[in-house]
Amino acid sequence: MRKRKTILEFIRFSIVGVISTFIEYVIYWIFQYWINVNIAFTFGYFISFLANYYLTVHFTFKEKVSAKNGIGFSGAHIINYFLHIILLNIVIEIGVPKEIALIPVYAIAVPLNYFMVRFVFKNF
Repeated sequence: MRKRKTILEFIRFSIVGVISTFIEYVIYWIFQYWINVNIAFTFGYFISFLANYYLTVHFTFKEKVSAKNGIGFSGAHIINYFLHIILLNIVIEIGVPKEIALIPVYAIAVPLNYFMVRFVFKNF
């Protein structure tokens, strides 16, 4: 039963991740043409963070909003933000076009984010 619950959580986490990533990428993609990619990414990340927190609390882990999980979630996402921004700059520096540079970043950062966020909701 516990394994099934974990699998369902991962599926819900994935759905929320796709929604949040879509929001982030669309905002980044639109704004990267007019402003610095780091600012465009930060703006997209912040907007998607808000949606991600709400959906993660209510849909993924079926919890209530609290200061405790809000702080933990924010902490995990601060680490995740810096991981993304560092990887984004490395990927662009090695020659990946800025329009698609977030794709390889996601491939690395998203799995790590799952474990950080899951740790927050299961251990705090």
